[in-house]
Amino acid sequence: MSVADLVASSESPVSSDADLLVVVVGTFPNAEALSAWPGLEDSLVATGFKGTAGSTMRVSLPAVTDKPILVAGAGSDIDAEAVRSIVGQVVRATTGFAKLGIVLTGDTANYPEEAAEGAALGSYSFDSYKTSTPTERATSVVLFAEANADRATVIGDAVALVKDLVNMPAQDMGPSELADAAVVAVEGLPVTVTVLDEKMLEEKGFGGILGVGQGSDRAPRLVHLDYNPENAERHIALVGKGITFDTGGLSLKPAAAMVGMKEDMAGAATVLSVVQAAARLGGNNRVTAWMCITDNMPSGRAIRPGDVLTHFGGTTVEVLNTDAEGRLVLGDGIAAASEERPDVIIDVATLTGAIIVALGMRHTGVFGDEEIVADILESSAMEDELAWHMPLPEHMESELDSPIADMQNAKIGDSAGGALFAGLFLRRFVGKTSDAEDAPRIPWAHLDIAGSSWHKGSPYGYTDKGATGASVRSLINLVTRNA
Repeated sequence: MSVADLVASSESPVSSDADLLVVVVGTFPNAEALSAWPGLEDSLVATGFKGTAGSTMRVSLPAVTDKPILVAGAGSDIDAEAVRSIVGQVVRATTGFAKLGIVLTGDTANYPEEAAEGAALGSYSFDSYKTSTPTERATSVVLFAEANADRATVIGDAVALVKDLVNMPAQDMGPSELADAAVVAVEGLPVTVTVLDEKMLEEKGFGGILGVGQGSDRAPRLVHLDYNPENAERHIALVGKGITFDTGGLSLKPAAAMVGMKEDMAGAATVLSVVQAAARLGGNNRVTAWMCITDNMPSGRAIRPGDVLTHFGGTTVEVLNTDAEGRLVLGDGIAAASEERPDVIIDVATLTGAIIVALGMRHTGVFGDEEIVADILESSAMEDELAWHMPLPEHMESELDSPIADMQNAKIGDSAGGALFAGLFLRRFVGKTSDAEDAPRIPWAHLDIAGSSWHKGSPYGYTDKGATGASVRSLINLVTRNA
């Protein structure tokens, strides 16, 4: 679904053609902030409205305007996320009005860009499979402030792209469909797209992707996207896990754990959306993406526990758990990305249930080299996305050892540090900065979005149930900042 048409305007809210005016306020009393709305504070105080975060109240001010007014509280701690959240909440939850007008008052007026972003994020909905006509959200939002509505729209579109792809049932979003969606998403943009089908994957030796996908009737794909502006200052390579449905393979998941496994391609959707946004915003960094796409299905052709896969670049892996498949496809993607010798590699994946045990459902786990991890955490903080630095303990390296191959993909019967083990596994596929024997490894980071990519509970702020687009805004921030 598209986000609402979003514009910034300097016209008077009361003379605009908005169907509903949304006045964003902090906590009371604050007469100065509402001086342009005579009688509003008295009306709110009389009804007991305090302006606490997330609160709303419908009021009428016939002496000022005949338009309906919704007052929305941003709370006492006014910051970027408070404004982004309350504007997103109002746009998400308000129905029955075609055009909303957003008015910022008091300290909330210091965050027009965040308000625009909240409006873009909150306007998303996914109802493609409903047979009844849902109550429509606003299709147009006017922000009465000076803000870069174009950038907010690009960010909103990028998050919406991820949500659309992840929310889509797996029956309609298999490997070929996801590859096709990638081509369409960057159509008309300065992005080169290469799609490798199963024959090309076999010719080039992508044994991880082929191995995971061999149990499915739907053939795997690898999509390479390249946004390479002239005089690019830095090359950032992104690698995304794209398991369009994960049954666990022969290491079959329990029924309850299989529900929602259409979301296992969120990493691939994320890296696609970041390239799209970078190209639309015209960033001065080269951004490439590798979407490692396949099903993980059980059949007579599926890989078995104990089988050995040979990955792109030659690394061999003994597969002890076919449900630890994301790291197998990412291994191919990271090795391929390394051949281009980028300045940094970042992989994004719904990789482990262990990260949910460690961090819950809203934090993204960030692993990797200190400098790039710090860069990602800075971007996450700037965008108010929750992220946490996770360790990669050297003492666990020996747990990767296989008696018959270079590595094993899982620790059977040992759940300790599962997300850390996965990170150490992926790091082994990161190549060197040059052919020199003593060349250092390419700076690398791994984002585990297994918890943060999906929201199961009640909607809040600009976040609805379903796919969240976690880490998209942080990564757009990262790749579009100057080197």
